[in-house]
Order: sequence, then structure tokens, then C-alpha cells
Amino acid sequence: MDDTSGIPVNVPATTRRNFIVWYLAGLLTATGVALIAPLLIFIWPPDTATKKGDLTVKLDKTLGSLKDGEAVSFQSPKETGFLMKDGGGDNFPGKITFAGYAVKNGANLTVFSTTCSHLGCSVAINPADQSLDCPCHGSRFHLDGTVLHGPATAPLSHLTWKQGASDSEILVYGVQLPGVG
Repeated sequence: MDDTSGIPVNVPATTRRNFIVWYLAGLLTATGVALIAPLLIFIWPPDTATKKGDLTVKLDKTLGSLKDGEAVSFQSPKETGFLMKDGGGDNFPGKITFAGYAVKNGANLTVFSTTCSHLGCSVAINPADQSLDCPCHGSRFHLDGTVLHGPATAPLSHLTWKQGASDSEILVYGVQLPGVG
């Protein structure tokens, strides 16, 4: 400090160069935050947003009353969705679907998503031909979920399930989706 004026002697002046460097650094930081912040919801979702577990589904028919080649459809409860166990084409493990079929095929009882593996339309049961048919592009599936006729190249996705408390109830693995429904 200068003893006579009280003004510090070695104070660097703000130059145009320093101003431009700090301005550009701030602009680059703001741009980076604006681009990366929206992506964080896919990388780091909060645990409270989605809770996974078994969802109780009431069926219109009992599982024991299903005949060979017969199916019963079901919907996910309000604000929930089912998680696909496997997949191919437009479907993949962990993708959410909102409806399914419990299909009796011989001695096997299989639970599928209604989502077509071609482009995601909902398939419908065709009791006359004992197949699952997609009305959008003509894909057809056997009752075991495998492709009967394209354009779909991948089978239907299975859903993880187990028997519920009664014969007309199943538990399907899914996720709660607050605000959906």
C-alpha cells in the first residue's frame, strides 16, 4: 500500500483479455449444464419415482378354466406398468408394457406382453387360428410367442409372473409410475 493515498499499489486491472476469457468460460459452463442436466434423469433417476415389485392382477377367467389354445387378457393396474422379461425387435428387457395375455398352450401356461415386437402395436388373440395377430402390419405369432408370419422377426416378450392368492389372480412383475393412468 502507498502510505499517502491509501490505494493498493499492486492491484491488477481487468483487461479485455481477462474479461473475454472469463465470459467464454462462463458461457461454456452454462452450455454444458444446459445440455447435460436433462440427460441426468436417464442416468440417475430418484428411487422414489419408480418402485418395482409384483403387481396384483385380477383375471376375467380362472387359470384352471382355460382350455388349450385359449387366452385371457389383462391390463396393468392404474399408475403401473409391467416390465418385459426378454425381447427382440422393438421390445427389450425392462421395457414397460400396459397389458398382457395369459395363454394356455398344451400343458404350458405362458404370460406375454401384448406389444408386437415389430413396431409396438398391440396384438390380439385370434381364437379361430389359435394365434396372436398384429392388426397394424400383419405380423402373427404362435401361442408360444414365436413368429408365425412377419414382418416381425423377434418373438413376443414374456412377463415375469406367479400365481396369486386365487386361481383368478396373478402377480406380474412391474413398476409404479406416479402420474400415469
